[in-house]
Amino acid sequence: MHRFTLSIAAIGIATALLPLGWAQTARTTLDIYVLDMEGGNSTLFVTPAGQSVLIDTGNVGAAAARDADRIMAAVKDAGLTQIDYLITTHWHGDHFGGMAELASRVPIRNFIDHGPNTQQPNPSAEEFLKTKYPEIYAKGKRMVAKPGDVIPLTGVDWRLVSSNGEVLKAPLTGARGAGAPNPYCASFQPNDDDGGLENTKSVGSVVTFGNFRVAHLGDLTWNKEHDLMCPTNKIGTFDLWIVSHHGQPMSDSPQLVWAIHPRVAILNNGIRKGGQPSVMKIIYSSPGLEDLWQMHFSLLSGQEYTVPGMFIANELDDRSTTMPIDPIAAPTPGAATPPPPAHNGAAYWFKVSAQRNGTFTVTNQRNGFSKTYKAIAAEHSN
Repeated sequence: MHRFTLSIAAIGIATALLPLGWAQTARTTLDIYVLDMEGGNSTLFVTPAGQSVLIDTGNVGAAAARDADRIMAAVKDAGLTQIDYLITTHWHGDHFGGMAELASRVPIRNFIDHGPNTQQPNPSAEEFLKTKYPEIYAKGKRMVAKPGDVIPLTGVDWRLVSSNGEVLKAPLTGARGAGAPNPYCASFQPNDDDGGLENTKSVGSVVTFGNFRVAHLGDLTWNKEHDLMCPTNKIGTFDLWIVSHHGQPMSDSPQLVWAIHPRVAILNNGIRKGGQPSVMKIIYSSPGLEDLWQMHFSLLSGQEYTVPGMFIANELDDRSTTMPIDPIAAPTPGAATPPPPAHNGAAYWFKVSAQRNGTFTVTNQRNGFSKTYKAIAAEHSN
């Protein structure tokens, strides 16, 4: 098993750089900020020891500065002075786009990715990897991830379960539900749409804090989910699942969703990206699901499948007095595709605060609504 042992020195630096008085006000929870990247991806984890892991940095182009602003707002809220680990799940522009801008604002100590871009054409990634990325990671350390790798965090177990098209070959030892036969594998049907080769290379993470477990698999695709979950469930069951691939139907198979048995799911969708009805039906029918929280109202779902407003973090800039009941069809990608409705104003996050016993609270920053999910002893026993 590969451990990022070279990065332990960076942890010592992180501790030394913590603000005066941190020890007196030390947190006791694992805090997770699921950020609004307008259909991109970025999630910030902060451990009770004050260590941080950021997954992805949002969109390329004009949106890069905006998304870096939104990440920095969470960094400030968490009281961080640096990012200890940055995981880039894959080289699509909605996942690495804000990295250069972010790195100019806050030190990043360790960089984790799956290796070279594997999808052509992918000009924004090729240019970034050739010119920008080496300059950025030269200020820290870079690691190419492999399934089974461990990120060394105090009090938190962080395992990488997929990378560069490979997945775990054996179940996670001691993980709740890992190694059990997956009854949903018998009905598996391959998906012809993998959504782009880079998605299949996604770096996927499983995080355990005491009795609390969360899964974040990036944009891992339907067929790769099968490799991870069949014939046995290699990663177990979870309290929280950050929905894969923005809730698009080239990911989020029943073989994954129903077997990991999430109590709560957070969907990092855009206004007109992700959350399609076929995926929403799979999520809503997942055994044991208590709630789904959504980053945006999904025009692709309409009221028919979208959650109540208190579970939605962000609204449109130009609010309508009514919302469509019927879903709309996803537009054909291309230069002629009309832009989605605007949302460039205030962006709100979901914040998850998890206790070691498995109890956790999700808070919608927009409206202050929060809900606490108590630990379930039967589900959290090892």
